Amino acid sequence: MKSKIVFSCQTCGHQAPRWLGRCPDCGGWNTMKEERQSATGKGRPAVIKTVQTEVTPIGDIEVVGENRRLTHIGEFDRVLGGGVIPGAVILIGGDPGIGKTTLLLQALPRLATKEAPVLYVSGEESPRQIKIRGQRLGIEHPFLLILAETSLEQILKTIQEIGPAAVVIDSIQTVYTEQITSAPGSISQVQEVAGQLMWFAKRAGVPVFIIGHVTKEGAIAGPRLLEHIVDTVLYFEGDKGHSFRILRAVKNRFGSTNEIGVFEMKDAGLEEVSNPSELFLAERPERSTGSVVVSSLEGTRPILVELQALVSSTTYAMPKRVANGVEVNRVSLLLAVMEKRLGAHLSGQDVYVNVVGGLHIDEPAIDLGIVAAITSSLREVPVEPGTLLLGEVGLGGEVRAVSQAELRIRESAKMGFKRCILPERNLTKLDPIDGMELIGIQEVREALNVVLA
Repeated sequence: MKSKIVFSCQTCGHQAPRWLGRCPDCGGWNTMKEERQSATGKGRPAVIKTVQTEVTPIGDIEVVGENRRLTHIGEFDRVLGGGVIPGAVILIGGDPGIGKTTLLLQALPRLATKEAPVLYVSGEESPRQIKIRGQRLGIEHPFLLILAETSLEQILKTIQEIGPAAVVIDSIQTVYTEQITSAPGSISQVQEVAGQLMWFAKRAGVPVFIIGHVTKEGAIAGPRLLEHIVDTVLYFEGDKGHSFRILRAVKNRFGSTNEIGVFEMKDAGLEEVSNPSELFLAERPERSTGSVVVSSLEGTRPILVELQALVSSTTYAMPKRVANGVEVNRVSLLLAVMEKRLGAHLSGQDVYVNVVGGLHIDEPAIDLGIVAAITSSLREVPVEPGTLLLGEVGLGGEVRAVSQAELRIRESAKMGFKRCILPERNLTKLDPIDGMELIGIQEVREALNVVLA
């Protein structure tokens, strides 16, 4: 049969029978590329068509635990929800050089056995290059197998012959299937390859790790359908100017999406950080204006971080509002509250807010800390060391309660903090905590009078 020519948007995957200058779905300009699709057989890979399927009533399906397999990298297992589920498809994205390949090379051998080795499929690096990297990381495992291949049909054939315990595809943008004639990395190829890998993983019970490229906006390249196909989507975050990396789950069918894993990049690879609060506060200066400590709750783990603010006068008509690690719109909202409710004059001041270490926080529990840091820099009065601030700030200047306050406060007590400023509503529900002075407040003005007295 004749092949079919379509024009696919390389951003969102929208298809049209003719070329369009602008994608009608996502609005991108010059993103429609010509692709030739074969009219024959899209679907399951031929090498595993022998697997039988049958209809089963849900009440007759036996479940004996989840049979999770541990990688024995505690931070990685935490983000996965307690280990690797057989048949799971896990997509890992991140900036180039952030540590995706390093993490998987360290974790993969821990899943291997003599009877079931693990397979690392590389479409970008040669086996020699991977060997050099493995030597640097100290990985010389006899059951870690390397395959340099980009054809999906050959990859699946090799997997069927070996029967591995886990498979890594690095990266999905380099793998192609012969059932589609478009170039590797195109929307059609990525979508079809991901679909066939998912079909294989579910029926063979083999976990598949997929490494994906990211766009300049930070999203995983390819159609959004790619993230819907897989079971788990992990993002590697971190500033290249800092040594630590954060692994965050944005989708997880087998666990929480709130957990994060913290790693430190060293010469010998990634090393997990068991106490992130100690790492983020290690270089905090004493009695520095514009510096406060706030608590961010990532899943079940409270993390103490330093939040800095700098306020300086400007000669421009439009003052700058720069935020790193927090939403700039949230900072603008809090500045408006400060001007209206506290009488702060910020219209002629540039305001810079930074979360030290490159961590991104998007919860409102740090609102009070942002206001205190900006006021401290504006008045040139430091916040007393050993003070933790918790609270969400409303438009009326009131301080609202936060979730899991006791968990956050106990973590700060372990780190040597002696005083906590928190919402009055949280204070009424807390029992006394040894060594910690708890001060409840109802409005922002009260909190500033306490910490900047």
